[in-house]
Amino acid sequence: MRVDPNFVSNLAGVLNQSNSLEATLTNELSSGLRVTSLQNDPAAVAESTLMASAISKDDTFVQTASGTQSMMQVSDSTLGEVVSQLTSALSLAVSGSNGTLNAANIASIKQQLTGIRDQVLSLANTSYLGQSLFAGSQGSLKPFTLDTSTTPATTSYVGDTTLNSVETPSGQKIQTNLPGSAVFGSGASGVFGALNQLIADFSGGTASASTTADTGALSAALGQVSAQRSLLDGSLSRLQATSTYAQTEESQMKVQQGNLVSADPASVATQLSAAEVQNQALMSVMTALQKTNLFDYIQ
Repeated sequence: MRVDPNFVSNLAGVLNQSNSLEATLTNELSSGLRVTSLQNDPAAVAESTLMASAISKDDTFVQTASGTQSMMQVSDSTLGEVVSQLTSALSLAVSGSNGTLNAANIASIKQQLTGIRDQVLSLANTSYLGQSLFAGSQGSLKPFTLDTSTTPATTSYVGDTTLNSVETPSGQKIQTNLPGSAVFGSGASGVFGALNQLIADFSGGTASASTTADTGALSAALGQVSAQRSLLDGSLSRLQATSTYAQTEESQMKVQQGNLVSADPASVATQLSAAEVQNQALMSVMTALQKTNLFDYIQ
């Protein structure tokens, strides 16, 4: 029996292709992945790579935002306590300026105002994880110092006015801090300037003539603290919303990426079964062609 050599060669090529297909389908079924290398599907690999980059960017932002949100929440809580302390100081200043209190009452008001100032100073120097909240970029420093050797006492700000921010996956920036000078003022102005002046106003046994004006200055300083706190709260809300969106987007892209490279088990199993049948048929033909005499056929 003569067999065309080209037919045998072509049949061997088809058998190799069938073996390769069967191996590929077996791998897909076991790994659950349709795309495992660039040659499987270049377009899918390229798209998956872009998705991986976006997923990584979202994940990095979410991790950064988590720590930053905690810091901002501590800042907000701190400012809430500052507002409470200043509200008490205003009440004391108003009651002390009505002209009906005796020297002992005035001395008590001075003492209470001094305690409030010291408490607010401590709050202004609050740190989180070793970094001062209201020092701008000078996180390793206590931003406010008090000098009581003068009358009125003086409070100095040694931080800076740097605004820190985080960048969202879309490239926008969200402010994450409040420089101390923007919240509390510096020198003779702002919260400490007003408190120091009021303490001096009640140092002589009676309220001084400037008490009313200094009370007004403290009220304005309280308004500034509240305004800066509102700014911080707005940034915090925006950061939380953006982080939630990034988490949702990351989850969705992971699903899309999985669908892009994943195999369909049912479909692959069907294809594998067909490939195995085809492979067995080809092997039978090849085996038959390798028989060299008639007696082989009749065994």
